[in-house]
Amino acid sequence: MAKSISKRVPRAPSASKSLNRSLQAARATKQDEFYTQLPDIEKELKHYTKHFEGKTVLCNCDDPKVSNFFRYFSNKFHDLKLKRLITTCYRNADPDLFSQNESGRGLRLIYSGELTPGGRVPGFTKLDKTMLDGDGDFRSPECIALLKEADVVVTNPPFSLFREYVGQLVEHKKKFIIIGNHNAITYREIFTLIRDNRIWLGYTHPVAFVVPDHYEMRGVRSWRDEHGTNWRSLGNACWFTNLDIAKRHEELTLYRSIYEKPYPKFDNYEAIEVSTYKDIPRDCDGVMGVPVTFLEHYNPDQFKIVGLIAGNIKGLAGIPSASGKDGPYIGGKLRYGRILIQRTT
Repeated sequence: MAKSISKRVPRAPSASKSLNRSLQAARATKQDEFYTQLPDIEKELKHYTKHFEGKTVLCNCDDPKVSNFFRYFSNKFHDLKLKRLITTCYRNADPDLFSQNESGRGLRLIYSGELTPGGRVPGFTKLDKTMLDGDGDFRSPECIALLKEADVVVTNPPFSLFREYVGQLVEHKKKFIIIGNHNAITYREIFTLIRDNRIWLGYTHPVAFVVPDHYEMRGVRSWRDEHGTNWRSLGNACWFTNLDIAKRHEELTLYRSIYEKPYPKFDNYEAIEVSTYKDIPRDCDGVMGVPVTFLEHYNPDQFKIVGLIAGNIKGLAGIPSASGKDGPYIGGKLRYGRILIQRTT
């Protein structure tokens, strides 16, 4: 298969040579290179068409030579009525999909919709591209300057830098559609943004990613296809966005009554435990603890997010603990993490 796939690229800081070497070594232990399939991009982005007209889109973790994000937006540039498309990548001047990042400089490409006489996007050598002065780290001054020019950021950033990546987008008040790990919901910084209705989940879940050959195989979630390409299914990848989407306003139909079945109470919180979003009672006005998967169905017009309780998370409950203990305890036993919600309609 063609290896035109979006690359996630971690950072090599430049504060000092010794720091750079230590962080490069740390980078080697992180598996941040997950290359997004075009069908996964298409399935999600079809829900955001109205948000792109007249906008500058930035893909700042993407080598345009191999990025499916660049491929998607350049091929649909005129359909989406984009203003500009900017892509940058980290230390990747090599033509191969899995560059060893041996170049000390990053690459920037700007596409403004030009077409060949046959109506196609020009080849890479014909496009407006330049080497950056620095390594192309999304946190570098020249990449931040490009971020300031953008209206919408769409990419697949490094999982290991997800908190910092989202923090930068929020700091610069940018709209975005990005891929992350579902577990990021429970990060203090990310959950706080979700609770405050500043970010939310998108529609779909990327199915599988291409990964470098040296990544360890992990049972049925990793495989090599007939072309020798390594794949991995994360099982919990999802899209995060702060663009308003129709899904966010779909009301969840509640079939249960609080009187139909016993709902256990948490030992240390004035709230009931609801084991699945399908069992949320329609007639409970109090606080309820639901699985984090509830966020796939969260409608801020119907529910309020009160807080988050989990064994390893402190101070995010939003309501007082009767025992002083954090975490969802029932019958003296610590249970799975729960998001605390309350009906508003």
